[in-house]
Amino acid sequence: MGVFEAIGTESHEEVLFGVDHESGLRTIIAIHNTSLGPALGGTRFYPYPDEEAALRDVLRLSKGMTLKSAAAGLDLGGGKAVIIGDPATLRSEELIRAYGRVVDSLGGRYVTAADVGTTTDDMVLISEETPWVSGLPFSQGGSGDPSPATARGVMASFRAIGERLWRSTDLAGRRVAVQGVGKVGMDLVRRLTEVGAETVVADAEADSVAHAIETYGSTKVSVDEIYDVECDIFSPCALGATLNEETISRLRCVAIAGCANNQLAVDSDIERIVERGILYAPDFVVNAGGVINIAAETGGYSAERAGEMVDRIHDNLVTVFETADIDGVDTHDAAVRFAQRRIDQAGGSRHR
Repeated sequence: MGVFEAIGTESHEEVLFGVDHESGLRTIIAIHNTSLGPALGGTRFYPYPDEEAALRDVLRLSKGMTLKSAAAGLDLGGGKAVIIGDPATLRSEELIRAYGRVVDSLGGRYVTAADVGTTTDDMVLISEETPWVSGLPFSQGGSGDPSPATARGVMASFRAIGERLWRSTDLAGRRVAVQGVGKVGMDLVRRLTEVGAETVVADAEADSVAHAIETYGSTKVSVDEIYDVECDIFSPCALGATLNEETISRLRCVAIAGCANNQLAVDSDIERIVERGILYAPDFVVNAGGVINIAAETGGYSAERAGEMVDRIHDNLVTVFETADIDGVDTHDAAVRFAQRRIDQAGGSRHR
């Protein structure tokens, strides 16, 4: 698929390819929609197998950010960026600064933040090259690492699921299979443990799994076995597209809710989930805590105010469930309608 064909398929406004030969920077920034405001989305630093895979990922992720911000009630559009390469070997001050200059060239149409493979320290370097960066450390007036806020939002969605399925927000004794215990997944395990839930974890990083076992008493299974775990909630917290024709047929849960982006390999996978009788909490509603936390920087960051904003994910998800019931559609479709309604109300105007 050619670049313009790919962009046209997903209705993006702009895609920028940036290169810095001295540092080895190869980056793609995708701006999907700015009807509600400037495009906000993190920068993913990842060793993609090829440029086509990187382009496909950034297009999907940026579209998801449009829906995420709209569903969360934020006056922000959707964008995302990827840096191609292994951050363990390629990251350097020169590369991060060069990337900051690429962001700056967009003149504020895209605002970046940390994501998989990037850190708040990277954001500090970027901020020295452009003002269009968020998620800076508390010491610099920012909101810090967005991971805890994302995990808090997932917990809010669990409470909405509990009300719908069990008429209770109490998660004590519930079993949650957490696929991926990175920064967000690990904090989610911590929060679940604190409320008395049982956690089963899987991750390719053995050290992360060991930490979850030793610190939170989690049970370990292999990366492949996580789909077969009998549980109340299956929580995808790794990379996207893990819910597909093969894996959905293996699930032994009654609900799905997690922090990973683009959990469905294809949109039609929601039909397989519905056929299994599993309640699906749409990812871009559930995992909005990080972007909400960053948006709370406006007017001066307050952790208390940000936390209250993140907890509203519970209310948003309840609205999605109710919309699905009223319109007679699946929850994914209902969530898209919920988000699209705000975008349409903006009149389709674009902030340039």
